[in-house]
Amino acid sequence: MTSTGTPSPDTDTDTDTDTGTGTDTGTGTDTGTGTGTTTTGAARPAHAARAARPGGPGLLAGRTVSRIGYGAMQLREDGDRAAAVAILRHAVELGVDHIDTAQFYGDGFVNDVIREALRPDDDVLVVSKVGAAANPGGPIPLRLAQRPEELRAGVEDNLTSLGLDQIPLVNLRRPDAGPGLRAEGDQVVDLDDQLAVMIEMRDEGKIGAIGLSSVTLDGLRRGLPAGIVCVQNAYSLVARDDEALLDLCAAENIAWVPFFPLGGAFPGLPKVTAEPAVVAAARSLGSTPSQVGLAWLLQHAPNVHLIPGTANTEHLHENLAAGAIVFDDATLAELDAVPTRPGDIELG
Repeated sequence: MTSTGTPSPDTDTDTDTDTGTGTDTGTGTDTGTGTGTTTTGAARPAHAARAARPGGPGLLAGRTVSRIGYGAMQLREDGDRAAAVAILRHAVELGVDHIDTAQFYGDGFVNDVIREALRPDDDVLVVSKVGAAANPGGPIPLRLAQRPEELRAGVEDNLTSLGLDQIPLVNLRRPDAGPGLRAEGDQVVDLDDQLAVMIEMRDEGKIGAIGLSSVTLDGLRRGLPAGIVCVQNAYSLVARDDEALLDLCAAENIAWVPFFPLGGAFPGLPKVTAEPAVVAAARSLGSTPSQVGLAWLLQHAPNVHLIPGTANTEHLHENLAAGAIVFDDATLAELDAVPTRPGDIELG
């Protein structure tokens, strides 16, 4: 079938901050310059055109999508399939056309929900990631899967569970930066070897574009010849160590898709919502501190895309409404002055 990023119907019948602040560290995307998905994002189906794109339009993997998407990781939390399908459908009805997922979210549960919930004419860009695998029963429900053959197996698993012939964008999750797992033994793999297999799969049509996640500035520079279209790194108002990386992405027309956008994903990490300047801005605007943190990211750089996640309908509405917040110069200056703090935490 022609891949639009929307799974075909099943023929067999980021703490609850609701901002995508879960424990996964994500990965990137590819250039999207004609070697991947056949959709262009130039037009949307009539039923979807009724909803404005939350956060406005932005370019991702060669497509125009909502700058506020949806991170599906939290759908695994209680395993309620019907409720998960319902909130995903509601997000699409509200204009969301970028959904971020991974096979290791709920060990396939989340991808199964996406396959059931989405319809071909939804024209949703589904983005997945490889470089890790589910680790049920382990001290951390995630383990690294960095070897080239594991990356290929991860793509195949995503294709099967999502019911796609091609995944429009796949992020390669590296263990190089930010909070997360660190590589040891045979999981220490050179980036060039990983990109080689990702490019092979792009050439084969299994993926449309390549992204990077938890990557360093040097790593992105090394990856540029592969046609990287997206970077997913931990980044927020209170954790801006990757500012040079964001600047390089902007210069190269690469989408910046931060995870942990409100910080505070693990004990010891600073929280955006606890910052006095954020609380004051929320009070004056009649919004929530979480909305202020998300809105700051959107206004900080034009290539920012957000993937806040939630299993709660009220919080979904709040997340999407953050795209309508506009700061005056004084408020923006106060927020920009919030100090950044280190965000590297090793898990496991």
